[in-house]
Formats: sequence, C-alpha cells, structure tokens
Amino acid sequence: MSLKSYVDQRPALKRLIHWLLIPTNQARPRLWVSWFVNPFIHKRHSSSVVRSKVRLDVLPFNAFSLGAHSTVESFCVVNNGVGDVHIGSHSTVGIGSVVIGPVHIGNDVIIAQHVVFSGLNHSYEDISVAIHRQPVTTRPIVIEDECWIGANAVITAGVTIGKHSVVAGGSVVTKNVPPYSVVGGNPARLLKQYNSTNGQWEKVSNRS
Repeated sequence: MSLKSYVDQRPALKRLIHWLLIPTNQARPRLWVSWFVNPFIHKRHSSSVVRSKVRLDVLPFNAFSLGAHSTVESFCVVNNGVGDVHIGSHSTVGIGSVVIGPVHIGNDVIIAQHVVFSGLNHSYEDISVAIHRQPVTTRPIVIEDECWIGANAVITAGVTIGKHSVVAGGSVVTKNVPPYSVVGGNPARLLKQYNSTNGQWEKVSNRS
C-alpha cells in the first residue's frame, strides 16, 4: 500500500497532516513547508526566477516545476493544492497572473499581465449546501509550446491551447484552440489560422 493510500484511508490522520501543512481555511502553506519541504520536492531550475512578491501556494502532495530561464513575475499566485502545476523552459508568467492547477504550460510561452488559468471548478448543484462546502472538480489546462496569451485573458478548466497559438487580450477561452490559431472574444472564437500550404495567416469566417 502506498503512503498516499494509507493516509487517504484514515480521515483523522489526513486532517492532521493537512492542518500541519496548511492553516485552517487557508490556501497558503505554513512557512516551514515553504522553507524546509518544498525546495527538496519541487523541481525548479537554477536559472528560473520567482519574483519576491509572488504568492507561491504550492504544497508537497502535488507537483510543481519551473523550467530553465522561466520567470514568474511579481504579484502572481501559483496554487497546486488541487492539481499539479508545470511550467516549461523559457516561459514567462506575467505580472498579476493566477495559475490554479492542474495546469501544464509548455516551453517558450508568453503570458501577459493579469491572466487567469483555473483548472478548478466548484460544484453548486445542491442548493441545501453552501457552494464553498461542496466538492470541487478539476480538469487540466494545457498550454502547448510557443503560445502567447494576451493580458486579462481567462482560460477555463479543461481547455487545451495548441502550439504557437495566440489568445487576444481580454478573451475568455472555454473551448480547445487548434495549433497555429488566433482566438479572441468572450467566449473566444477562432479569428485566424495558419495555412501551411501558402504560408499565410488567414482570417476565419465565423458565419453560421
């Protein structure tokens, strides 16, 4: 039996461990976890940068990794409490952005300011229970290599954005984006795609 399975089968022990890692009703780990546990568990390349004003709410029971020459800018929040967070190499998470796992960000990705990625959703269907007391669901977000995500965009749970695609600023992306595409709007729709035959980016007709 794995250690995780052992703990999962013992609710009282699980609650105690959770309390030792995180203060009650909080998302941020205790300082001893950030200082003495996470550095030995999570994979951060020596050339990566996490600015001093980042809120790094990462815990040891889910994965967090940050690749070579990648940067998480000031005032960002990164949270792996309900799912792994992986950020590849040569990628930037712009000022004030929020990354809530499960999220996988590839290599050479540009994320502008105040972008929100949330692989988490709250259940709400039971009207006799407050929403914050209902279970959460997760679906992974995947941002493939070489993408550019514009400022103030929102990427919702379960979305994959294909390689070398662009999300216009202020967009709300609720569906998968094909590789080599440009999307924009709320909800985001396809605006352009790269035509490999003629080597041109072409506008896409969205007429029904």
